[in-house]
Amino acid sequence: MKTKERAEQRTEPEKGHRTGGRADLAAAGAGVLLVAAAVLVGRNIEAYARVLYVHWPPLLASWYPHTGPGTWAAPLVAVAVVAYGPALAVRLRWRTLLLSCWGASLAWVFSLALIDGWGRGIAERLTTKHEYLRVIGRFDDIGAALRGFNDHILIGPPGNWPAHVAGHPPGATLTFVLLDRIGLGGGAWAGVWCIVTGTTAALAALVAVRALADERTARRAAPFLVLAPVAVWAGTSADGYFAAVAAWSVALLTLAATGRVRSPAAAAIGSGLLYGLTCYLSYGLALIALPLLVVLLLARTARPVPLFVLGALVVPVAFTLAGFNWWEAYHLLVERYYQAAGGFRPYWYWVWANLACTVIAVGPATVAGLRRTATAAPGALRALRPGTAGAPQRLVLLVLAAFLMLLAADLSGMSKAETERIWQPFMLWLLPAAALLPDRGRRGWLAAQAAVALLVNHLLWTGW
Repeated sequence: MKTKERAEQRTEPEKGHRTGGRADLAAAGAGVLLVAAAVLVGRNIEAYARVLYVHWPPLLASWYPHTGPGTWAAPLVAVAVVAYGPALAVRLRWRTLLLSCWGASLAWVFSLALIDGWGRGIAERLTTKHEYLRVIGRFDDIGAALRGFNDHILIGPPGNWPAHVAGHPPGATLTFVLLDRIGLGGGAWAGVWCIVTGTTAALAALVAVRALADERTARRAAPFLVLAPVAVWAGTSADGYFAAVAAWSVALLTLAATGRVRSPAAAAIGSGLLYGLTCYLSYGLALIALPLLVVLLLARTARPVPLFVLGALVVPVAFTLAGFNWWEAYHLLVERYYQAAGGFRPYWYWVWANLACTVIAVGPATVAGLRRTATAAPGALRALRPGTAGAPQRLVLLVLAAFLMLLAADLSGMSKAETERIWQPFMLWLLPAAALLPDRGRRGWLAAQAAVALLVNHLLWTGW
């Protein structure tokens, strides 16, 4: 009897794949309306009050139709993924699929970035007055820089850090300092580093979905993880690199909890190490604890926790011993945030306009997948306690955790604008929701994803 019930729970979401096409289109249409409302209301606010501090609300962007070397390459990548991606995702061996997804992600992100040109799209992105590379020389003595890091967060004292340096723990800046120390200094190497590491986030998501749900679900998600509009902001942005570090923390814990790796102990320690590093790359990424918790709940085990905690303590202990106080820095950051644009941007607008930014970044296919996630959520939550959740239900619960992370960041008031870039580590885990879409029409949804990215990158000059 229990076997029959479990079979029914596994097949029920499968039946849902073949129905609801009109509701999917309606959900995507609602996403378009949300974006349109954010644009119109935002333009009206800027016309009269100028308190949004973005030129093309809700995105941090300017209207700037343009072309570049990537103009011919990006559509070719998109056509190839749309035409062959779904079939190859089914046929390729698993390891070959992972390598293919990484290669396609690299091609997609690089080609989109090159629409802006090599210099403006990649090599100069991380060298502006707001970015990390502007302070490399101030880290000649790393120990002294860490001990005095908090003294330069607030606006006012001499030598306050640029916006991105002040807005993140020093682990972010130290990444580029260490690259410089090994001979990979300058904006070009920094940009390439962020793209090459950032595109591995898709692989981490595939590994996690396969271990937590099943391989079929992961294969269905693969083309959508490659051809996501958020790639516009992954190249070139340090947040793409942050997303990858956080994603591999989740993936390794999933492998440890499910026993899908030769050494679960090493995977648990590695997951903890990366989570500790994640918290010292960006304050808000402590929220990655939510999907980590869901992984343990779905695997119905706490066995990896001690080793995870052991690994997670390494980076915080090292930074604390070096003289950096994370909690003090966070409270100073909150004050710095309200000293600058964050103190003027209206919460009432951004609390929903941020979601419009997310709709653009994740694309219409993900929005349709989120509709199916919401529909399946009650059944998935009921199946969680007895441990009878099928593969699609497990995916639903992982996506729900991602949405809760995003919602917590949104309601905090510390993410007013620029979320199309900042929320990359959260949006990554929304993208697999597209695996819930039916086979019929998958290429159409993929084409829509590509169209959003190409339009945004050709018509707008995105910020930072």
